[in-house]
Amino acid sequence: SPSKAHWLGTDTNGMDMLTRLMYGGRVSLIIGFIVVVIEASLGILMGGISGYFGGWVDNIIMRVVDVFYCIPSMPVIIIIGAAMDAMRVDSWKRMLYLMLILGFLGWPGIARLVRGQILSLREQEFMLATEACGIKVWHRIFRHLIPNVIPQLIVTCTMGLGSTILTEATLSFLGLGVNAPMPSLGSLASDALNGIYSYTYRLIIPAVVICLIVLSLNLFGDGLRDAFDPKLKS
Repeated sequence: SPSKAHWLGTDTNGMDMLTRLMYGGRVSLIIGFIVVVIEASLGILMGGISGYFGGWVDNIIMRVVDVFYCIPSMPVIIIIGAAMDAMRVDSWKRMLYLMLILGFLGWPGIARLVRGQILSLREQEFMLATEACGIKVWHRIFRHLIPNVIPQLIVTCTMGLGSTILTEATLSFLGLGVNAPMPSLGSLASDALNGIYSYTYRLIIPAVVICLIVLSLNLFGDGLRDAFDPKLKS
């Protein structure tokens, strides 16, 4: 039970719950941020190329996006997690594979967002001016078009960050994500099921931390959008 030495008590192995909670929160945040970086990188690249060039390039990339949308991501992740569990993959490699899989399956939404914004921006006067000045295509896309999509990207990425953390926590809770000895918020909640009747707080605390992290990230994203959106500046 909680005491002066252990503010949140200890788990079944005698390890301090507060320390494991801090380490678990760090692991969940690392996974979330890296997954969002992978998603944003692929989404901006593919969406920028698709929206700017259009034509057959746009058709090919959008068909690839449709294929990714047809993939049931959660069953695929569960199957891969079960396979890694059967092969006894160590914790660090398991976390790396999990980040790559989540990032590779999550970029189509960002690609569609970027494509739609660029389709509406590429015909405006400032883009005609860049063409008249002879600016290179890649410079037009990543220097003049992508910055105008940043406010929408920020909101999408921060909400995607919260969703990724929830997905990772769900997988770890089911034993298919990050496993022992590496802690995560989901695995801490799963470990609490062993003594849920005697130590209910061990299940409640990780759940509250997950909710606070997701809520704070969404509020942070809204604040960044207001700060970066040029339409809201006087």
